[in-house]
Amino acid sequence: MRKLYQILKVMLCIGLITTFMGCAATQKQQSTGQYIDDSVITTKVKAAILEEPTLKTLQISVKTYNGTVQLSGFVDSAQSVKKAGEVAGSVEGVNAVKNDLTVK
Repeated sequence: MRKLYQILKVMLCIGLITTFMGCAATQKQQSTGQYIDDSVITTKVKAAILEEPTLKTLQISVKTYNGTVQLSGFVDSAQSVKKAGEVAGSVEGVNAVKNDLTVK
């Protein structure tokens, strides 16, 4: 009977370890907390871009992954490309900015 309990304990431990490892974030997958943090950063960057008088455009798309913000879309001038990158970089929580904006 004692041996049966030991086997059950080992099986339970293996099951728990497997479950927790399956929930861990990998390089290609974000944890829930990271996803929420990135959503907050995206919202703050979008708000900052809309508040900037020289960038009042809805043609800028913002995506965030692990604190790196990617800007894409169209703007009117090269100065707007630079300004959008500066505005995005000034938002709290942004680690890096990948500026893929295009001048139309």
